[in-house]
Amino acid sequence: MRKRETAKPKSSATQSTRKATSSRNTPARTSARVKPRVSEPSPKRTAAKKAATKKTVTKREKKFQEIKKNLLAQKKALLMGALEALNELPGPTVFPDLGDQATAEMDRNFMLRLRGRERKLLKKIDEAIERIDRNVFGICEKCGEEIDIRRLEARPVTTMCIDCKILEEEEERLREV
Repeated sequence: MRKRETAKPKSSATQSTRKATSSRNTPARTSARVKPRVSEPSPKRTAAKKAATKKTVTKREKKFQEIKKNLLAQKKALLMGALEALNELPGPTVFPDLGDQATAEMDRNFMLRLRGRERKLLKKIDEAIERIDRNVFGICEKCGEEIDIRRLEARPVTTMCIDCKILEEEEERLREV
């Protein structure tokens, strides 16, 4: 006959060393073996899936990327032009003839007005690029409809579809009268 062994309380130090050595030598038992395993996508699969979704870029999104490239090139050209104009901008000069002085002053004011308009355009370009990055480019701010791609190609900084813009301009005309 065998003797029954009675369970003796083990010290916590002995238990922790046994757990540490047993976890190194044998695989830990988890509840995952009892439950059916749900396969998680491998990193290769998720990368392939992302690549597949990137490949399915619509024609409209491709046009947006082309528009973004054009906007960046336009921005660069405007900044270069502004830098050159800043260096070439004549200071207030005094001419002996009042007619010459008036002409020079008008030219200077005209150049400053152009630079002010270019500054506003640069701000609109930055906003358009930001809208492209946030994936809200090409959506009318008034009605929420998609803006026609031909309008976006002609005026990429626009925020309204042609119908909403026409309505806005008609309202402006009525206010002026």
